[in-house]
Amino acid sequence: MTGATGNVGRHLVDLLLQAGEQVRAISRNPERAGLPGDVEVVRADMSRAEDLRPALKGVDRAFLFPAAGQAHGFLSEAAKAGLGHVVLLSALAVTMRQAGALGRVHAEHEQAVAGSGLPWTFLRPGAFMANDLRWAPGIRDDGVVRAPFAQAATAPVDERDIAAVAARMLLDDGHAGKAYELSGPASLTTAERVRILGEVLGRDLRLEELTPAQARAQMITHTPEVVVDSVLTLFASFVGRTADVSPAVRELTGGAPHTYADWATRNAAAFR
Repeated sequence: MTGATGNVGRHLVDLLLQAGEQVRAISRNPERAGLPGDVEVVRADMSRAEDLRPALKGVDRAFLFPAAGQAHGFLSEAAKAGLGHVVLLSALAVTMRQAGALGRVHAEHEQAVAGSGLPWTFLRPGAFMANDLRWAPGIRDDGVVRAPFAQAATAPVDERDIAAVAARMLLDDGHAGKAYELSGPASLTTAERVRILGEVLGRDLRLEELTPAQARAQMITHTPEVVVDSVLTLFASFVGRTADVSPAVRELTGGAPHTYADWATRNAAAFR
């Protein structure tokens, strides 16, 4: 597993262990990984072939969440190791013309995997519910969410549901060569998510809508400029529309996807 400590990966680790699988995770800092003791955590840098070769020895399936520029090296070593299946965490943005650079990055990862000769499955989630954790400092401080595009609609997906689908892809046969679009169960605007979060917390939250320029000035301090512009363009296109809801989570896992209220309840402590 790559990305084992991330929003999706950490839940996926637990699901694979529950299924009785042997899990090996690669990390640059194993001592900080905080993974269960049953997980074999190997120190590896995905940009270094000499790290990847021993990490991939004996592995038959992999969950891949590559950083920019790391996919090709991983896939080259994985092919040499005889990997049987790779599940790539991609993004719904690859299907959206208006996604710009954001979509291109994920499309490049998909192209690299498809061209590797390895059996593959692509998971394309839309917006993560976990993205709204960025609102936590403002909610804790003064009960205000500061965000652009109050009426932009997405169908955000719980990271637990992405992990559940990924587990099925890794454990079951029959998914090679397929790409699945993943969403939550409902189309919600930014304003609607703020309302639901306030109801769960028992607080009156206020949404302060930022202009695109204000949002850009904030985002550009920690995100590359080209990605910021792509994200803002994409979300501007979501204003005044209803987001598509995919049935894939239910069809692939047999369970209903978590609602936004479910997610908010589980993460309420982060906002208090």
